[in-house]
Amino acid sequence: MKLIDTHCHLTFDDLKDDIDGVVARSIEAGVCSWVTVGTEPGRLEGVIALTDRFENMYAALGYHPHDAKSVSDDDLLDLRKLCANDKVVAVGETGLDFFYDYSPRQVQKDIFRAHLKIAEDLKLPVIIHTRNAFDETMDVLDEYKGRLKDVVIHCFSGTEEQTRLVLDRGYHVSFTGIVTFKKAKETRQAAKMVPLDRLMVETDCPFISPVPVRNQRPCEPALMIHTARKIAEVKEMSLEDFAEKVTETSKKFFGLL
Repeated sequence: MKLIDTHCHLTFDDLKDDIDGVVARSIEAGVCSWVTVGTEPGRLEGVIALTDRFENMYAALGYHPHDAKSVSDDDLLDLRKLCANDKVVAVGETGLDFFYDYSPRQVQKDIFRAHLKIAEDLKLPVIIHTRNAFDETMDVLDEYKGRLKDVVIHCFSGTEEQTRLVLDRGYHVSFTGIVTFKKAKETRQAAKMVPLDRLMVETDCPFISPVPVRNQRPCEPALMIHTARKIAEVKEMSLEDFAEKVTETSKKFFGLL
């Protein structure tokens, strides 16, 4: 069994100082490939440098909507240049976060559109962050209908209606440890709805440790096995069969076949 953690932050401070141990524990657990996501201006080159150290590690690069207010034109030029690297398999995460509103909403939308233009031009898939901004996120994505290679809504915990809207647009959906939480019935229903050829699994580590290690911090890729096991249970599949199908989907989405 070889799973892919399709969204982790391995250069974040909570993990970077033990990265060799993090990777070793991940492989031992059956999570043998990683897409590590860079989100901060001025620190994206370090993400690519990390991927060069490990086989089966790839990068996704973008600026988190929290930081949109700090993103300059030069930062966007750097992003475009760095995304041309062979180890970069996606643009993002990018999107809208109206829960914290750390950046003005219009600025978030402008930077979001800039990311989508880069993804369009470089023919890369896009990783989307959306929190308390689902309708607005879909509206911006709709502006690029037919122009993007592929789209995944990461860390998904949407309603049944939102799940249908995402699937109707042909997008992928990625689930974190939230699906294991006792009160996350709606997220488990979403996981049940999403077909295997549109479904991916992630940790979003160092955040969101799954049950039964929910209070562990930092989270790390090895713990994704609990999330995969829960979704397999929801799908009424064996873990091995689920892992095979979802890994195939992930490889296809990121062009790793």
